[in-house]
Amino acid sequence: MDAVLDNVAYSLYNGQLPSEWRRLTPATCKNLGGWMDYFLQRISQYMSWCVSGEPMVMWLSGLHIPESYLTALVQIACRKNGWPLDRSTLYTTVSVYRNADDVEQRPDMGCYASGMFLEGGRWDDENSCLARSYPKVLIEELPILLITPVESHRLRLQNTLRTPVYTTSERRNAMGVGLVFEADLTTTEHISHWVLQGVCLILNTD
Repeated sequence: MDAVLDNVAYSLYNGQLPSEWRRLTPATCKNLGGWMDYFLQRISQYMSWCVSGEPMVMWLSGLHIPESYLTALVQIACRKNGWPLDRSTLYTTVSVYRNADDVEQRPDMGCYASGMFLEGGRWDDENSCLARSYPKVLIEELPILLITPVESHRLRLQNTLRTPVYTTSERRNAMGVGLVFEADLTTTEHISHWVLQGVCLILNTD
């Protein structure tokens, strides 16, 4: 056995993700068991996409580079509506759907996205806004998010927190690697409260 196979065997024996596999997969903090479940879900989404077309609800966590998919949404909207690309952006709203099977119709522009987890707060379904976390609950799944391309000058945000969406719970490094995009979450409290709470969205939990 060479050093690579030895490392793979050692990692598998200890329930860890081998470094050779980690090098070829999207950034993750999962152990081997969690990563295998995630890997099978990714394959399922890609196969469904190939056979049946783009999913009704896109599982962003299963994309290798989700930023590219979101950029493509903006480009498609710009071509369709004749918008300048450098003056267009994304706007998000939290839907009432908790399950992808409940979504029956694709939006005219943009997409529904799932697989995001809220850290530092929770989503209040009744009031459709951010709320303080329950005691001892560190992370909660966000309902399905509607992501819509818009022209930047038409975007007027009030009582909204521009919430960073990160690939993993490690957030991002000094070079900004790990930040996917910013989601718009409605809030009734001052934005500074959520900034101090360190609120963010995470695609891949541990």
